[in-house]
Amino acid sequence: MKILKKIVVVLLILIVLILVAGMFMKKDFAVTRSVEIDHSVNEVYDYAKYLKNQQEYSVWAKMDPDQKVTFTGTDGTVGFVSAWDSDNENVGQGEQEIVGMTENEKIDYVMRFKKPLESEGNATLNFKSTGEDCTHVEWSFSGDMSYPMNVMMPFIDFEGTLGPQLQKGLENMKTIIEKK
Repeated sequence: MKILKKIVVVLLILIVLILVAGMFMKKDFAVTRSVEIDHSVNEVYDYAKYLKNQQEYSVWAKMDPDQKVTFTGTDGTVGFVSAWDSDNENVGQGEQEIVGMTENEKIDYVMRFKKPLESEGNATLNFKSTGEDCTHVEWSFSGDMSYPMNVMMPFIDFEGTLGPQLQKGLENMKTIIEKK
């Protein structure tokens, strides 16, 4: 019985230490990737502003070609929502809404994930002309994990998982736009 009590006490101490550590741990994350596209900033922005076009270049859209996708509002404008529902746990269920736009410079989105885990994050596409027919496009995703879930942050490799997916999406976008 004494051994069992010691085990319980040690486990409780570990749990308390982890929870206390969580109060001081980072709660947010951000991942950014970029690509150079050989077209004018106006042409690149005009393609990217339409959320429906993400079906052509987004890695997540390609993970499940049979996912159910619905659109609400006027594409390419603030308030437009693209929602998805997939049985593939890597895709899940959620929606993306355009929440801000600056012509030829930036598009801001809010991402609302419903399944497999409920969470919310922000995504941004930034555009910068680097020449007459060259555009630097940066795609970033950020979010946070509130306490006490943030104790998992050291075990989640956002750079290693999201980074390559963002980069592949940008490479897909580049290929599509440069073929035009």
